[in-house]
Amino acid sequence: MSFTDVFKKIFGTKADRDMKALKPTLDKVLAAYKSIDTLSDDELRARCQVLKDKIQTAIASDEARIAQIREELEKEIPLKKKEELATEQDKLVKKVDETIEKVLDEILPEAFAIMKSTARRFAQNPVIKVKATDFDRDLSATKEFVTIEGDYALWQNHWMAGGNEVTWDMIHYDVQLIGGIVLHQGKIAEMATGEGKTLVATLPVFLNALAGKGVHVVTVNDYLSKRDSEWMGPLYQFHGLSVDCIDKHQPNSEGRKKAYACNITFGTNNEFGFDYLRDNMATSMNDLVQRKHHFAIVDEVDSVLVDDARTPLIISGPVPKGEDQQFMEYKPLVERLFSNQKTLVNSLLNEAKKLIAEGNEKDGGVLLFRAFKGYPKYKPLIKFLSEPGMKQLLQKVENYYIQDNEREMPFITDELYFVINEKMRSVDMTDKGRDLITGNLEDSNFFVLPDVGASIAEVQKSDLSAEEKQIKKDEILADFALKSERVHTVNQLLKAYTMFDKEIDYIIQDGKIKIVDEQTGRIMEGRRWSDGLHQAVEAKENVKVEAATQTFASARL
Repeated sequence: MSFTDVFKKIFGTKADRDMKALKPTLDKVLAAYKSIDTLSDDELRARCQVLKDKIQTAIASDEARIAQIREELEKEIPLKKKEELATEQDKLVKKVDETIEKVLDEILPEAFAIMKSTARRFAQNPVIKVKATDFDRDLSATKEFVTIEGDYALWQNHWMAGGNEVTWDMIHYDVQLIGGIVLHQGKIAEMATGEGKTLVATLPVFLNALAGKGVHVVTVNDYLSKRDSEWMGPLYQFHGLSVDCIDKHQPNSEGRKKAYACNITFGTNNEFGFDYLRDNMATSMNDLVQRKHHFAIVDEVDSVLVDDARTPLIISGPVPKGEDQQFMEYKPLVERLFSNQKTLVNSLLNEAKKLIAEGNEKDGGVLLFRAFKGYPKYKPLIKFLSEPGMKQLLQKVENYYIQDNEREMPFITDELYFVINEKMRSVDMTDKGRDLITGNLEDSNFFVLPDVGASIAEVQKSDLSAEEKQIKKDEILADFALKSERVHTVNQLLKAYTMFDKEIDYIIQDGKIKIVDEQTGRIMEGRRWSDGLHQAVEAKENVKVEAATQTFASARL
């Protein structure tokens, strides 16, 4: 028997140890459920209010002092005093969070039992009749599953969710109670499809929402966020907790601000992230939509925090489109360049195949490598490289030419119109390619950028007046900006043609270019490539070219 086997026999597996640690809490939940489930419907709602009051009582004095400090900070007081008050406020905010966490741990068994009992009542009763509260009356004005009859509110157990009518039929099993405990502890709960992870989330969401500080439920797409908010919402609303979904409201709108003010807020990871960025760009407190973050549940955490997090969120604003962005104008030139290269690569590949078949791997390998540097995504080339020994031959040739800082590489690349580096995600035009472009233009110095420094130095040395010198400098800078921008436009067009493939990197939907996430294969709604690349792809596909964007803020999830 190995040491590992002996260790497991004595101490148990990791799963055994985790279950042992969770079982006392589970037992408390089950014990609380026995008494909670005997309560009437009104008594159940009253018990929930008792838990809310317990949390508020625990933090009342600190919250009052925080409010007092905020009022004092708005007054004209010495800077030193402001710093002291701000420091005290930060400490109190942290203390409030710690107090809430402690109280939530204490009331967890009862809160979980209340939610399980609520689910059981909806599953077993078509209608639940309770004394109407103001919350019930307000809710009945917008929700069909709540109606008011005199002093009573009638709660139906069926409602619309995701465009379909659903009848509530779920009750929490022990395994789901365990999952809820794990999520409340800030850990990851992995569950197989069909084990009810959406139901599991109701437990920690309900518990943490009792503090009134806001709970975020993060999903991967807007359909799920809207559906889950409608599907699980009535269980929370039955206990007077407000629920909304940010994806139902436009950014920066009053509707979205109210959604964030709810006890429970559903939404997609992108929208939560973009709202966070917008809030960090706000110049007034009134423009903020999010409040202080309290607790969040992330659905499909591997997708949100691993796959989607590879792509940064970027907020951009429009830049007026002018003569400096002529994607459609230079498209024919780049198309011709790309076509010539493709023809050349096809010729190189055919010659390489012939030489290799004749046993001349040395010369054939050189041509194969040249074809690869010219267009590595060329499908016939990819197919040939899949044949036995071809990738090894290519690698052998590449190893020779990349040694000594690629001293011999021009022998390979000078014959091409441009060179593609897949690893660096870059494409560089050769002299041959530049000659092809300029041969079709009146400006033979299309790719020659003026020496701004030298030109301005000459102006400074001249006898012109200060005003004339400034005019000349502005002309020099404007000329440089114009030429550098058109060179950049050509380079981005070339990159669009050589490195981005339709149905792989992007699709055309509703007359727009939509990016496909290379990690997940999902369509990345609302995303655009930056630095003019998106406009270049639009020009390539004859989709209406939109104005360029200027990045204001970006962040990874």
